[in-house]
Amino acid sequence: MTDAPTTIEDAILRIETLSKDFGPVRAVDGVSLDIRRNEFFALLGPSGCGKSTLLRMLAGFEMPSSGRILLEGKDISSLKPERRPLNLMFQSYALFPHMSVVRNIAYGLEMERLPRAEVRARVDEIMAVTDLTGFADRKPEQLSGGQKQRVALARALVKRPKVLLLDEPLGALDKKLRERMQLELKRLQHDVGITFIIVTHDQEEALVMADRMAILKDGQLLQCGSPEDVYESPTDRFVANFIGVMNFIEGGIGADGHFTAEGMRLPVPGIAAGPTALAIRPEDVAIDHGGGHGIAGRITDMAYHGLDRVLHVAIDACETPLQVRVPARIEAGHAIGEPIRLSIAPDRCKFFPA
Repeated sequence: MTDAPTTIEDAILRIETLSKDFGPVRAVDGVSLDIRRNEFFALLGPSGCGKSTLLRMLAGFEMPSSGRILLEGKDISSLKPERRPLNLMFQSYALFPHMSVVRNIAYGLEMERLPRAEVRARVDEIMAVTDLTGFADRKPEQLSGGQKQRVALARALVKRPKVLLLDEPLGALDKKLRERMQLELKRLQHDVGITFIIVTHDQEEALVMADRMAILKDGQLLQCGSPEDVYESPTDRFVANFIGVMNFIEGGIGADGHFTAEGMRLPVPGIAAGPTALAIRPEDVAIDHGGGHGIAGRITDMAYHGLDRVLHVAIDACETPLQVRVPARIEAGHAIGEPIRLSIAPDRCKFFPA
């Protein structure tokens, strides 16, 4: 499924063939994106893929080598950071340790020399939205990690930017707090109605929060779409492997329209013949209880996850065991070393050139 086209009216931010070179290294390579008004957009990819460099170009801390950045139709590519109606929130939060929560939040407005009454009204409003009203007089050292994160967010939002840029904003939090703050960030974005662009290497974080996501690799845009589109219909083998867990089986498609690998044969009409990799999610591989049918394998390992269990199953067609996700209570009683047969539905498979 392809991403729906974005019109000029929909897009608050338009990135046109943007590139950035650091000497002989091209960190961002001809990226074009439209980001919609009031959208939660994620830039996702492994370390070194160019996502943070792209964010810094949007913020004005790096100048593009080529291409343009348009905000509401106006070219802001050469504007200094302080002249752009965007705010960047860093992972470190960068709170002033000697200032109270309310002073930290008010600092940017005070630097703009706004009337004291307006500063106080806007600070009170954003503190209520971010659930910080009871913490006004505390210093950063008296706050938890989640509270510091909300103060940094409030400080960025109080200036009412058209777009808020977030660079790994949850990276310093522990797992449970990070999961809670993912939903909190999504709620805040909805409440304040500002476009959020988040950079993260955490695929689960992007799946939970983003309306749409862009996957980058080696500075290039590989795919852009909703989390469901990218997870269910990856257009590239790297994307399929990067988002979630994916099993790959190397084989080939013959002239008869069947995918074949050692010990397995599946009908896949409509796909060109030749060496091919079959890709299948662990939740789309089933245990075959049909008495002798399916793909023969042997359980080499198991991982219990509470609601479900992941079986690692060695089959002849793969060098590495397949991961099979099954309901823990229904498929209880399996043991390492046990022979097993698996069933793969062709309509749940993706195919990529070998």
